[in-house]
Amino acid sequence: MEYAYLTDPGKVRDHNEDNVIIEVNKSNEVLLAVADGMGGHRGGEIASSIAISNISKEFKKLDKLGSKEEAILWIKNSVSEANVEIYKYTEEHPDSKGMGTTIVLSVLTKDYLLFGNIGDSSGYVYKNKSIHKITNDHTLVNLLVKSGEITEEEAKDHPRKNVLMKALGATTTVEMDIFDVETDVDGILLCSDGLTNMLDDDQISKVLNEDTTIKEKISKLIIKSNNRGGTDNISVAFLKRDGE
Repeated sequence: MEYAYLTDPGKVRDHNEDNVIIEVNKSNEVLLAVADGMGGHRGGEIASSIAISNISKEFKKLDKLGSKEEAILWIKNSVSEANVEIYKYTEEHPDSKGMGTTIVLSVLTKDYLLFGNIGDSSGYVYKNKSIHKITNDHTLVNLLVKSGEITEEEAKDHPRKNVLMKALGATTTVEMDIFDVETDVDGILLCSDGLTNMLDDDQISKVLNEDTTIKEKISKLIIKSNNRGGTDNISVAFLKRDGE
């Protein structure tokens, strides 16, 4: 098993509001997480930092996640606690009101693979040399696509493309979508929309298929995103299974 993560401010933003982590516990279980913050007065980077540090801290306390059901409960509880911390921060710092963050995470054990997300950061499995999206974006545009009001093609350049319907820290309670995935995958990719807005799935897969190190792959994804404009912060976490 190989893994690496990287975050970059991009070409347009003057600071980075993304946070990303990969942690491995004593049982060789893996947590990957990416958060893409938003809000004025650097509120976005505070929100994403609170989310990632809280979830990471809770994971480090565990020797083992336990059963799939216990892992799902742990994910939901950890994310809920992070949400409370972010909301509490905004209550104590009025100038940060409106700040929040997306969160996408994945846990991999020898028995199961789970994904969870809130917002529009994406989780993929890498299998048979292609990436396959697992998570579901909580955006206005995605809602319009699902209701048939606009096409997927129209969604790509929609003026309200970045309007989120759900985010961590926006309300006192939040429900994370959980996805139970077969474990026979070659890898896991998590990223913020700074990557997916610049590169499509085929372009991402092509880089992941190159005969280079994990770090070189994710560095190249960020370079290519910046070459195409780099209009947002870009974060990538990639794990590749042994023998693949």
